[in-house]
Formats: sequence, structure tokens, C-alpha cells
Amino acid sequence: MNTPIKVLLYEDNRDLREGISFLLQATAGLDLRAALPHVNNIRTDLAAHQPDVVLMDINMPGMTGLEALPIVKEINPNIQVVLLTVFDDDERIFQALRSGASGYLLKNTPPGEIVQAVFDVHKGGSPMTSTVARKVLQFFQQPVKPIVADHDLSARELDILRGLMKGYSYKLIADELGISLDTVRSHIRNVYDKLQVNSKTEAILKAMKEGWVG
Repeated sequence: MNTPIKVLLYEDNRDLREGISFLLQATAGLDLRAALPHVNNIRTDLAAHQPDVVLMDINMPGMTGLEALPIVKEINPNIQVVLLTVFDDDERIFQALRSGASGYLLKNTPPGEIVQAVFDVHKGGSPMTSTVARKVLQFFQQPVKPIVADHDLSARELDILRGLMKGYSYKLIADELGISLDTVRSHIRNVYDKLQVNSKTEAILKAMKEGWVG
């Protein structure tokens, strides 16, 4: 008999958390280890439950799902993370995928498809709501712009841009680089000016399209 897939669920909406929990518990082949309302104790949770798959809301009290995602992948890159959210904007989608999410489902996804997504992602798939998948396809179908060397970004500005591409918050970037939050903001303004963009999403997408920063 195959070993059940160990699942950890994070969802702050009680009714939705209980509904998804019921489905997961009732599905053969799945082992729901815990259903929790926040990710503030993510490191302890992962150590205690050793999940194969994490289903995680984005917008939760305290730490968000997008902030917790890099932590999950840092602790164990083999854990597959599927985000559950009401947000389908480009910024959150690409930040999630860049940070290591293996799936991205909107909360209006039929319950049965959410359960199936756990099996799919465990087998190596990338389950996405159709509207999200369309956005991803449209992004990669856009013409590739000519590669521009480095846009005259300094080494520090490149470090900060890489942090943004990993989904790090300004505070996390500041802590990792040992600089102040104001310094991070100043560097980011310079990055926007040099790349001729107006937002974090545009900066990340430009770097990804041109393929000049890793």
C-alpha cells in the first residue's frame, strides 16, 4: 500500500478551513497532519508535521503566505506548496511562482479540484486555476526583449533585486544584507529609475524576461 501524502493546511477563514479539512480527511491516500489559522509558527509546524504538501492561504494575520513560502522552501525544497487565494493579480502570481510555489488556486476552485491538486502536485504537476494559467502563458508568449547588460545596477542594487525576485519583504532584504530599511528603499528607487519601471512587479518581470539576473 502506498504511503499517504502528508498535508499541512493553512487557512484563516474558519469555515473554509473546516470544509477543506473535512474533504482531505475523507480522501483515501491523504493524511491531513494539521489545519492551522496562521503561519506565524511555520518553522515549528514543519518540524512537527513533516508535510509532503502544504496548502496555504496568502492573506493571513501576521506573516502572509507569500512571506512564509521562501521559509518553507529554505527548510525543505522538496515540500510542494500550493497557494489558495482570492487574488489573481500578476504581482502575487509571479511572486509566488518565483518564490517556489508549485501551484496557485483561487478559492472559488471546486473543492474536488483542490483535493485533486494535492495528488497532482505530489506527482510533479503544477495545478493552477485556468485564469491563472492563462496569465502565465500570456507572459511567456510575449516577445522577448533584447538582453541589456546590467542596466548599470550596482552590486548592492543587484542583491536587492534578487531579494525581490525571491519574494523577500523589504525588511527581510534589509536584515539579510545588514542594512537599514531606509537604505533598501533608497536602492529600490534607484533600481526603478535605472530599469525605467514603476513597481516591484515590473522590475521583476523585466529581469525575468531579459534573463540577465539570476
